[in-house]
Amino acid sequence: MRNRRILIFTGGNLGEWALKEIKPDDVLFGVDRGAYFLVQHKIQPDLAMGDFDSVTEQEREEIAQKSKEMWACDPVIKDETDTELAVQWAIKREPSEIMIIGGLGTRFDHTLANVHLLLTALQKGIPCLIVDEYNVIMLVDRYVEIEQDHFSHISLLPLSWEVTGITLEGFQYPLNQASLSIGHSLGISNVLKEKVGRIYVESGYLLVIKSKD
Repeated sequence: MRNRRILIFTGGNLGEWALKEIKPDDVLFGVDRGAYFLVQHKIQPDLAMGDFDSVTEQEREEIAQKSKEMWACDPVIKDETDTELAVQWAIKREPSEIMIIGGLGTRFDHTLANVHLLLTALQKGIPCLIVDEYNVIMLVDRYVEIEQDHFSHISLLPLSWEVTGITLEGFQYPLNQASLSIGHSLGISNVLKEKVGRIYVESGYLLVIKSKD
């Protein structure tokens, strides 16, 4: 699994769009109901994991039969969410990238906790994205390039109290050595004016969110 992408399918918003993210060499983790989503679509998870409290006993048995490996944990005797356990497990495999699919949903507490997991991966030097049909979320502490695609807006929000030295190149609304702090919306809804935009950060953790309506 080293130097391959790991895609973590978890139990938030999922749909046909999610299947298009899979590439032939990807390693697939199915987390709880995310594992059932994969087997429903005749895709075999390399690993199914979680407490499986969001599937029926019959669905759980189907997951067990159709996954290469299954790791189940007690829903009570654990401190982490299923998605956090999956990210921790993925980080140990030293992938080239982690993509969390289905990490956004109706439970805002879980959504926000999943956004915080981007920091866990970044601190280990592993790129990590949260992806759904309308958003791609990443965390930056130094530099990233953003390419034009079907996502129309790029928004910047601080995850740390303050992010300093933000410089944007190739955007409709450029910034030069700017600072963003929690509670300010200056970085919302920017647009690329070139094929590639560049974001530089001197200190802090900056959420970069590509989105469309």
